Amino acid sequence: MRMTIERRSLVVVAGLPGSGKSTLLRRTAAHAPVTVLDSDQVRDRIAALVRPGTPYRRYRPLVHVLHRLRVTVSAFSRAGPLVVHDPATGAGTRTWLLLVGLLSLRSRHFVWVECSPDDALAGQRARGRVLRPASFQRHVDRLPRVHAALRNGPRGWTHTHVIDRAVAGLRLEAA
Repeated sequence: MRMTIERRSLVVVAGLPGSGKSTLLRRTAAHAPVTVLDSDQVRDRIAALVRPGTPYRRYRPLVHVLHRLRVTVSAFSRAGPLVVHDPATGAGTRTWLLLVGLLSLRSRHFVWVECSPDDALAGQRARGRVLRPASFQRHVDRLPRVHAALRNGPRGWTHTHVIDRAVAGLRLEAA
């Protein structure tokens, strides 16, 4: 899939956990260097600092706070395109990402990776990291609101795209 983006863009790649966001991003090519921000990058750094075997649930809130801080700071301090990997199933998260894009004067592209909950669970199992059932269910419970927002054309986003998880990758090209 080809997307035309501006030099100062915020591209949010969203979808259920396990939907294939990371796979899609690994297969993404760009016209110029882009910065990809994924909470897993923060998670890996913190995991290296805590005692081995520490359950992720113990430091998950810190990962999420630091990821949001990193995205916000990067949006204002980096010149090139910024690609953010986040489930973004919650309205609050989508609003925060939209505000970061607006306030940092970036064009805003929202890419939703469509995937059934069963396929997303299979994706989690394949990557070897399955969310707690209650956590995953919260994401699933938000799907009707996400789908309604996507059908209505979310306000404030320059472009929105809904893609199937089978899409081979993204090609980000200059406007």
